[in-house]
Amino acid sequence: MSGEHLDLYAPAASPAKAASPKAPTRFLGVHFACCDAYLRVYLNADQSAYVGHCPKCARRVRFAVGPGGSDARFFTAT
Repeated sequence: MSGEHLDLYAPAASPAKAASPKAPTRFLGVHFACCDAYLRVYLNADQSAYVGHCPKCARRVRFAVGPGGSDARFFTAT
């Protein structure tokens, strides 16, 4: 009878992709006091600053990356 068997084929994952874990995405947690909203702000493409904006009023924030840095990961934008 036709339709009684189903053959599936899934190509194996390439060893290069499976062996290299993805680097964690760097972010800062920012509480926007202007609208009482919380958002993750991610590192920009050239890795010079964390840049983002309030999800409600679009107020922009920028945290420059400098020598020495900071151990803090959560900030309040007023």
